[in-house]
Amino acid sequence: MLHPMKDIIRKQKNGIPAGIYSVCSSNNYVIEAAMENALENNEYLLIEATANQVNQFGGYTGMKPIDFKEFVFEIADKVGFPKDKIILGGDHLGPLVWKSLDEDTAMNYSKFLIREYVLAGFTKIHIDTSMHIGNDIKSGKFGDEVIAERAAILCEVAEDSFNLLLKSNKDAMHPVYVIGSEVPIPGGGQDEEEEELQATKPSNLETTIKTFKDAFTNYGLEKVFNEDVIAVVVQPGVEFNGDTIWEYNRQKASALSETLKKYPTLIFEAHSTDYQTQYALKELVEDGFAILKVGPALTFALREGLFSLSCIEEDLLSRDENIELSNFKTILDYTMVKEPDNWKNHYKGSGNKVKFERKYSLSDRCRYYLPNSNVDYSLHKMLSNLNSTEIPLALISQYMPIQYKKIRLNKLKNDAESLLKDKVKECINDYTFATQYSLEEDLVNV
Repeated sequence: MLHPMKDIIRKQKNGIPAGIYSVCSSNNYVIEAAMENALENNEYLLIEATANQVNQFGGYTGMKPIDFKEFVFEIADKVGFPKDKIILGGDHLGPLVWKSLDEDTAMNYSKFLIREYVLAGFTKIHIDTSMHIGNDIKSGKFGDEVIAERAAILCEVAEDSFNLLLKSNKDAMHPVYVIGSEVPIPGGGQDEEEEELQATKPSNLETTIKTFKDAFTNYGLEKVFNEDVIAVVVQPGVEFNGDTIWEYNRQKASALSETLKKYPTLIFEAHSTDYQTQYALKELVEDGFAILKVGPALTFALREGLFSLSCIEEDLLSRDENIELSNFKTILDYTMVKEPDNWKNHYKGSGNKVKFERKYSLSDRCRYYLPNSNVDYSLHKMLSNLNSTEIPLALISQYMPIQYKKIRLNKLKNDAESLLKDKVKECINDYTFATQYSLEEDLVNV
């Protein structure tokens, strides 16, 4: 069976602006919203877990790869989404989590990580060895050759793991791989002084592809490179940080897109596409950046929805002596202050500035705290409170005006979960717009 990602390449190389967005989130409401959206549009859904989020030690979610797969499939059962239309991906798989350790230890952990993902049935594997590890800087040996060789080593492990998987599942789909040496850090940029981002130089792209192909060939993986390496992570000139969004400028990326035409089996994967307009996202896909990664923007939209529901709860129920309010916003912020590890290296400045960013930064870090037991209890308390009564349309109009209009048109249920998920879909809809193409385009290019 042809991997669905390879069909995207076929379409792209035939002039059809096909693409796919990658949901980089472990939040159940985000995933459920994405599945409902994909079901409505009859799409494949690509869901990816990052190495720090899900790994052999549990990551910050407490889930190993097989746990994440089961978690996603449980949501699919709830939504009624076909499991054969789910593409599970592993993002930044490599030494990211262990980059402070010595090379041997970091690479051994990375091998085990890749093995666990492949054996769990993940079929889109982003091999990321672009970071310094151990004493790379002191040794002075770090560069494209080292990055490529480490990637080849991990790809060899992935291939061996897939062959092992075939013994228990003869119908398992062969994984496809994403490579690159100019890989943005997960979660958005942190350099607030940078005024303009440069797109990857065409010469750098050509060097990266050649270096990786040579390394894969040296490890006996030339066939894998030619057939199963499907995308290269490059910088198209898009990024975001706490309060800034670098918009896509297709003119500045035109030389890069033109160079891609030399490679009939490759497309681009664009990271940090969060907060781009739907038209910029569409241009990215048209220019060969057919895989659009999105994560923080999804949980930013989720947080917006949660805060809106919190305001509705307070306005509606604060005078009811029989109701215990959730105090969701207060409990979330209290938890973030009490446990600052997941935001302290991202939010800088005065006390008021940091307090603002904890709630409203585009580099959303609230997502790390939603699984916290106190925050989770408060969230579900809020939803339960709101579902115990009828939410007045006037309050929905005040705090969630887009959802209000959908309710009036009988396109959305008036309950807390539906309101919350639809808020997330506002973001997802931009990606659906960008990655869909007309049937006429497909028929013309068959």
